[in-house]
Amino acid sequence: MNTTPPARTGRRTRAQASLALVETRDLLIRVGMQLLTERGFTSTGLDAILKRATVPKGSFYHYFKNKEDFGLQVMQAYDDYFGRKLDRWLLDESTPPLQRLRNFVDDAKQGMARHGYARGCLIGNFGQEVGALPEPYRQAMNGILQEWEARVAACLIAAQEQGALGAQADCESLARFFWIGWEGAVLRAKMMRSAAPMDIFLDGFLAGLPG
Repeated sequence: MNTTPPARTGRRTRAQASLALVETRDLLIRVGMQLLTERGFTSTGLDAILKRATVPKGSFYHYFKNKEDFGLQVMQAYDDYFGRKLDRWLLDESTPPLQRLRNFVDDAKQGMARHGYARGCLIGNFGQEVGALPEPYRQAMNGILQEWEARVAACLIAAQEQGALGAQADCESLARFFWIGWEGAVLRAKMMRSAAPMDIFLDGFLAGLPG
């Protein structure tokens, strides 16, 4: 006698349901990063996010308290993504440290061109509208930029240790200067639909480094 239980149809297991929840949340985060890097926070309505993700509004509120909570979680996801990108280029010990900066910029240029210069930096976009954003965003953005600055400072310190950068250089201040200028260069690249501002900034930054 066959004792194998009949296959269940039309019902999801608990594991499948949990996976579906994770996938839906990740989809909303990905779509959020796409739209918020294109349009910014205040110009992006919740309906536009849901329409692109093809997710009902009720599902959205299962994962996020409101749009403010959603934006903070998108910001964290973007920081995770961008931090991995920085580490890939700036921690590449097979490449001289200052060349690592060039490689990071070259990768960023390719990414902007691939998206037709419609997308910039999420943190830079939010920074332009900080006066209209919820107050917790300011603290979150400052914390993220400080982490990015620390990564560039470590790369510059490595250049210093290898003799490619003068011992008198203040690597922490230079890293802050890098990100202030870089965000402006990305914004101008979006405006011009050209990578030229990014090249101009990097060439000027490297030329001004003490030897």
